Amino acid sequence: MDKMAGLGTALPDRKGKGKKEKNPKTEEEDSEDDPDFDPSQFDKAALMKAMADHRGGLMGALDSKLEGLVGKSSGYIEALPKKVQARLKVLEELQENYDTLEEQFQAEKAALVAKYNTLYEPFYTKRADIVTGRTEVECEEAEDEEEDDDEEEEGEPGPDKKVGIPEFWLRAMKNNEVLEEQITERDEGPLKYIVDITSDKDLGDEKQKGFRLHFHFLENPYFTNTKLSKSYFMMDEEDPILEKAEGTAIEWKAGKNCCVKVLKKKPKKGSKSSKPITKTEPCESFFNFFSPPQVPDEEDLEEEEAERLQEEMEADYESGSIIREKLIPRAVLWFTGEMADEEEEDDEEDDDEDGDDDDGEDEGSDDEDEGKPAAFEAGATPEQPPECKQQ
Repeated sequence: MDKMAGLGTALPDRKGKGKKEKNPKTEEEDSEDDPDFDPSQFDKAALMKAMADHRGGLMGALDSKLEGLVGKSSGYIEALPKKVQARLKVLEELQENYDTLEEQFQAEKAALVAKYNTLYEPFYTKRADIVTGRTEVECEEAEDEEEDDDEEEEGEPGPDKKVGIPEFWLRAMKNNEVLEEQITERDEGPLKYIVDITSDKDLGDEKQKGFRLHFHFLENPYFTNTKLSKSYFMMDEEDPILEKAEGTAIEWKAGKNCCVKVLKKKPKKGSKSSKPITKTEPCESFFNFFSPPQVPDEEDLEEEEAERLQEEMEADYESGSIIREKLIPRAVLWFTGEMADEEEEDDEEDDDEDGDDDDGEDEGSDDEDEGKPAAFEAGATPEQPPECKQQ
């Protein structure tokens, strides 16, 4: 974009600024110098057609020239020794064989994933039946507890009395470090009503890459939706590039919106109304997950705004990937806390490995400093590596 920044200065302004002013005197002199010029014989339509044909011919010649340049060799390969060119030709044939195998691999991988997604379905269905309470599990020791349950039924209705495993998904989500940070105390009320979380690839177009998450809720006092969905549209799944994300609009019931907070302010002195002024403003909530950041239509974003937007989209995609790839397949292990402990152990092992690498570098640092440039000696600050550019 920087390379194109000065291009506009060389072009005429659309409003006429920068255009060369015509000299009416010169035009009059030119017409007077030509005794054969007769304005009445001037065919404007024919002239415009001739100019258009001429312009079309120029554009066609330019297009042909550009097409001839595309893919044209710089001459470097042709200048190499014949033996080297022969080796390159063999390497190109090997590359074609590799590309053929890669295509086969991707096709077989897609078929394998589809096959096992079908095999996973009964597992997810049975789990949902148990969590929701549609399927009961036999337990001899539960006979004494049934009497206590009958007495508790007289209390207020809630999700605990309608499901097989109360707060299953809420607890599973809170045991994940990333998701737990997004869940506020206010969010826990509606999240208790989740009875299942599912994922699929149905984005309305077979060619569209990406995935969709579905949060299934019991009827609850917070919103009228029984299912909230979040869709991720990807440009490429192998090398994930997020195109956009969309979420369900939540139909909050009056006074139950977890995504806003109500502020009350005392009226100014002398005001006719003595009632406090109330206004709402956005606040942190897990349910903001269903209102993902959107890429604006304007291409010219400020650098800071573009960086902020990219960070928000990356964080949003990370949350969706965690739910799809970690939470859904192993929900019971997140509920019991086993997965959280396992990830914590993995993090500790990674830290230990990093520590060992640092120790190894320190041990040999004294000998290595002697042969290093001054910028890398003790107390000096080495040149920082270049920052990764945004894609």
